[in-house]
Amino acid sequence: MTITEYMEEEEESPPPLLESEMNSRPRRIALFIEPSPFSYVSGYKNRFQNFIKYLRELGDEVMVVTTHEGVPQEFYGAKLIGSRSFPCPWYKKVPLSLALSPRIISEVARFKPDIIHASSPGVMVFGALAIAKLLCVPIVMSYHTHVPVYIPRYTFSWLVKPMWLIIKFLHRAADLTLVPSAAIGKDLEAAQVTAANRIRLWTKGVDSESFHPRYHSDEMRLKLSGGEPQKPLIIHVGRLGYEKSLDFLKRIMDKLPEARIAFIGDGPYREELENMFRGMPAVFMGMLHGEELSQAYASGDVFIMPSESETLGLVVLEAMSSGLPVVAARAGGIPDIIPEDQQGKIGYLFNPGDVDDCLSKLKPLLHDLELRETIGNAARLEMEKFDWRAATRKIRNEQYNAAIWFWRKKRAQLLRPFQWLFKRIFQAPEVDYR
Repeated sequence: MTITEYMEEEEESPPPLLESEMNSRPRRIALFIEPSPFSYVSGYKNRFQNFIKYLRELGDEVMVVTTHEGVPQEFYGAKLIGSRSFPCPWYKKVPLSLALSPRIISEVARFKPDIIHASSPGVMVFGALAIAKLLCVPIVMSYHTHVPVYIPRYTFSWLVKPMWLIIKFLHRAADLTLVPSAAIGKDLEAAQVTAANRIRLWTKGVDSESFHPRYHSDEMRLKLSGGEPQKPLIIHVGRLGYEKSLDFLKRIMDKLPEARIAFIGDGPYREELENMFRGMPAVFMGMLHGEELSQAYASGDVFIMPSESETLGLVVLEAMSSGLPVVAARAGGIPDIIPEDQQGKIGYLFNPGDVDDCLSKLKPLLHDLELRETIGNAARLEMEKFDWRAATRKIRNEQYNAAIWFWRKKRAQLLRPFQWLFKRIFQAPEVDYR
């Protein structure tokens, strides 16, 4: 075999795990998370908080490097390290950090991680990648924000192509890429961000105990409806950003004078949105936390999601878990939550930007209590299947094992040319064992 043939070997996938390998030994896992999961729009444990909690339950040692704002010293026994940050130029409330100071490098080196897992895209992921290469450790990147879709809303369209180049650089250097939905995985594959067999799904999970219909509150409904709890009430939870297509909701509410809408969350678009809805039956609650957030979900009639750029739509999962019927745009990762064969059973999808299509799904739910209860109960039952423990175990035992396999294979391929040259220069004598 020639040196060229060594370098042109076809990409393989790791073999399936044996039964004995399904519960991997405890590992030391370093997480680089940006922005911080401890200052999120939701008052409950979000995706990474739940992930940390259940990794600790499975016996893993966990270190978390994140932006410094509001970071406790530890979380469920995981050591947290805050890195000095700076505000995102286009969204001041989001702190960014490179996390490549000598202090952080030495802390991670002392921790001796078996694997590094970084959220992407962002700034901190560059620091995570550099540290992974310095320490010769496998690195997994999970893709959470579809930045190329957001760029035209916040900056200049010509920046989209350079952003794709940055994403390709990062994820081709990673050993495995995790995506929150099949739709986003297809987008990355179509853009040739990395090899298709290195893109894996982060199975969806929801805290079905914290988000539950039992949190329905008459007092909360009174607040959300602006003092008119008898009126049909639409709920939206999430970051109030330009890219979320929230102006679409103004067009919807113009056609529903009998309904009320409540926005839970904050963001750079809030002031403009409040001006847009001035004089209309809309309430802006700001950020809610803990039980208040649970009550907000469970006290509405319908949850609406107009965004066309959601990588998953965690708030949709939370609404469904709360027994709230969902009407959402057929875009991004939402069809993974409400697939076509479940239309009208666990929720509804409408064509993005189509007011009439949205109203055809929304109006019957707002005016038919029996239909709302049927859809809401079915949605709750569906969400009970998505346990965070099972999702975490799959990442830990299957996806991390795959990343380590790819990392070892890459390392072996890098060494092969040297081994080939060594064999040619120092040829071992033939030995006859007969």
